[in-house]
Amino acid sequence: MNQVDPKIDGSWQKVLSSEFTKEYFFKLKTFLIEEQSKYKIFPKNSNIFTAYNNTKFDDVKVVIIGQDPYHGANQAHGLAFSVQDGINFPPSLNNIFKELQDDIGCSWPTSGNLTSWSIQGVFLINTVLTVREGQANSHQNMGWEYFTDATIEAISLSHINVVFILWGANAARKEKLIDKSKHLIIKSPHPSPLSSYRGFFGSKPFSQTNKYLLGCKKEEINWCLN
Repeated sequence: MNQVDPKIDGSWQKVLSSEFTKEYFFKLKTFLIEEQSKYKIFPKNSNIFTAYNNTKFDDVKVVIIGQDPYHGANQAHGLAFSVQDGINFPPSLNNIFKELQDDIGCSWPTSGNLTSWSIQGVFLINTVLTVREGQANSHQNMGWEYFTDATIEAISLSHINVVFILWGANAARKEKLIDKSKHLIIKSPHPSPLSSYRGFFGSKPFSQTNKYLLGCKKEEINWCLN
């Protein structure tokens, strides 16, 4: 299915080219063809690799790992935790913005679109890149995890002084893919309402990240969205 072929930035194509020829990726494409013939799938095909196309491989400074895309209409557009302009903030994103406000004093965003983060080097990657409408985690264990694990490993191996922000148990399991001797890992509970009060609030991931980047003589992230 041509629409699922990886239209992905050349910098990532070079790094991940071997993944596209592996058996799991062919099986994943076959699965997606079947899914799309029966159900509505998010995000739309042209947005599946938005995280990769917005943040070139050499430009990655921060990695924020999500689980799978939002499964409501017009929400997901290929960036973890982000929603399209004009869409109400999902609960987890709402809590991220609360922490953003408390941590570094940003004014409350008017949009939940995190594109401005991604073009500054914040790689917003879900561990699974597609989902069936209305069914969270419906595309788990279909192959995406192999691809995104390879992505995280490639960043860890080839870069130095990247900040990996791991929110929740699912993201924390990816810690084993990261070389802690040359990167900063920031872990906390997930921003979901179910866990945000167990340590996400007050974790100050945004100011921690900028302090580390500045210490490594890298330009800090402008996290404020307005």
